Amino acid sequence: MQYYLLVFFASALVDLVPFIGPPAWTVMVLLQVHYGLDIWGVLIAGVTGSTLGRYIYTRYIPLISSRLISKQKTEDIEFIGQKLSNKGWRVQLFVLLYTLVPIPSTPLFTAAGIARINAAYLLPAFFAGKFISDMVLVFTGDYAAKNLSSIRQGLLSWQALVGTAVGIAMLFFFLFIDWRLLIQQRHFRLRFKIWK
Repeated sequence: MQYYLLVFFASALVDLVPFIGPPAWTVMVLLQVHYGLDIWGVLIAGVTGSTLGRYIYTRYIPLISSRLISKQKTEDIEFIGQKLSNKGWRVQLFVLLYTLVPIPSTPLFTAAGIARINAAYLLPAFFAGKFISDMVLVFTGDYAAKNLSSIRQGLLSWQALVGTAVGIAMLFFFLFIDWRLLIQQRHFRLRFKIWK
């Protein structure tokens, strides 16, 4: 039981980090392989921990962003958050589809946190999508566990590096778009002066 708690807390900790780090599924795979844990128990503990980590992340990221990001950019992101919060099931579907794709969820929850979107509204779709995508990855990791060195090399594979680069690019792209101008006047403009 204590190892499943370790999976829970490690997954939560990974998803509390305010920058793109190792994905929670890698922690789940490493702990599952190391301790010989039941995959379904690892998935339930890990995805639940990851969901809690993302919830806490959305609660504290506005405090960090208010110290680092300009007031105008924060208002811009809050504006887009208000628009997204009025879209009902489409936002849920977007979050579900986003978490099914193997890209980091940090940009999504950074934007949601800064925009002050109610994270509890996003979490059911996040949990469902994350459970499905992590299930595939954890089962694949269990299969690859016959050769643990391949898992270590996989952390520095071109896929992991490309996924991290895409996640960082999405985060910066999201921050640099003048969303209010785009939505209100349908004019696309990047604004790079967002820091205090």
